[in-house]
Amino acid sequence: MNKVIKLQDLGTKDFKETWDYQEQLFKGVLETKIKNRREDAGLETDNYFLFVEHPHVYTLGKSGDLSNLLLSKEQLTQKGATFYKINRGGDITYHGPGQIVGYPILDLDNFFTDIHKYLRFLEEVIILTLEEYGLKTERSSGETGVWLDVGTPFARKICALGVRASRWVTMHGFALNVNADLGYFDHIIPCGIRGKAVTSLNIELGVKKVNEAEVKEKLLKHFKVLFEADFV
Repeated sequence: MNKVIKLQDLGTKDFKETWDYQEQLFKGVLETKIKNRREDAGLETDNYFLFVEHPHVYTLGKSGDLSNLLLSKEQLTQKGATFYKINRGGDITYHGPGQIVGYPILDLDNFFTDIHKYLRFLEEVIILTLEEYGLKTERSSGETGVWLDVGTPFARKICALGVRASRWVTMHGFALNVNADLGYFDHIIPCGIRGKAVTSLNIELGVKKVNEAEVKEKLLKHFKVLFEADFV
């Protein structure tokens, strides 16, 4: 089993370009797995982890409801935002500047073949990272992602999750609000959940800007431990 993960920080990159790149890596891993099964080739499958920050974009998952986007095409243009229907689970979400997006493209045969466990581990990476900033975050029953003050009128989401998997190969991942402009969430019903707020790490800490490079380091540290992996 190959537990080495190739880390790439793509900086700021268009969502569609990044999606196409994910698909390219995803298909490469699948092709290796198929060759191994057909030819007993015994080839190692690669694992990848992409960090990226997207320009303003709204994405709608396979099971999502388009009515959860509250903007017309003209209004999207006015906001400088784009919109895509994509092939992950979940409903609608927003990506933009000040948000750390992580896309693990893993062959779970190298780690564990359990999608439920995989999602919980992604959430745990976020929970442990935010704990280092003095925040108590948690899961909300029946709702993926990471939240604060669950079960109270002040419940708010700080990290969204949405993944796709085929033959135990994953793509898409998490979006953690670090220095995000939360005004863009006003134009959607985030994840299709009415009456729940969103938040960002800088707001929770009461600071103007959080060091995003430092947050990434902490995310990778916890990911490495939980997945018993190495980054290169």
